[in-house]
Amino acid sequence: MGRDGTMTDYTINSEYLNEAMVLKVYTPNHFSPLYKYHFCIMQDGNDYFQMGRAATLSDRLHADQEIENTIFVGIHYNDKYDRQDKYHPDGSKQGDYVNFLIREVVPFLDEHLPGYHVGSGRTLVGDSLAGTLALMTAVKFPNLFGNVIMQSPYVDEHVLEIVDSAKDLSSLTIYHTIGIEETDVETTAGESKNFLEPNRHLKEVLDQKPVSYTYYELDGGHTWKPWQQDFKRALLTMFGK
Repeated sequence: MGRDGTMTDYTINSEYLNEAMVLKVYTPNHFSPLYKYHFCIMQDGNDYFQMGRAATLSDRLHADQEIENTIFVGIHYNDKYDRQDKYHPDGSKQGDYVNFLIREVVPFLDEHLPGYHVGSGRTLVGDSLAGTLALMTAVKFPNLFGNVIMQSPYVDEHVLEIVDSAKDLSSLTIYHTIGIEETDVETTAGESKNFLEPNRHLKEVLDQKPVSYTYYELDGGHTWKPWQQDFKRALLTMFGK
């Protein structure tokens, strides 16, 4: 089955990560530089295109005129250990990855594609650790990333402290989901953790903040089945007309 839109790979030779980082960019049908587009920037990019069906959803939602003009950008990891290093709050490459996003990805997209050049025009997306990375980056740089879609993010005391101590989140829009069966999730480190209760605690913290916030608890566990089923609603919430 053919696609309505167009997938293009771009490579950024990152000075911060010291590696070539590929951006998989999906532009919708009838894309034109004469229009402006929202940027939906997905960590775990290959997973969102393959298991999240981001391109299929883009085709359908644009064809039905249900969402604003949106370009989907996927950024992937090398392996699960590289993912841990880049996305985990205490990961050895997390600071470098954030610098890659704010100092290399944002300028690249703004130079090569017709975006809005404001935080409200950029959405960070991620599942599990990638959702944590999306949240923490937007909380620290809300002028660059105004929106977050996080599905079953990893939450610990460090994450809660960062969010709780943030001075002003009023410019952010956050979409947050967690599965009610996520009480025994095996992590990359081989540990089992309860994701549900820390996510509920995060909700309590965000509920006290002046932030546009949407929260759902999903049927299911820490897998792509509930995330994929939920992703359409997330996109309609963030980009719906």
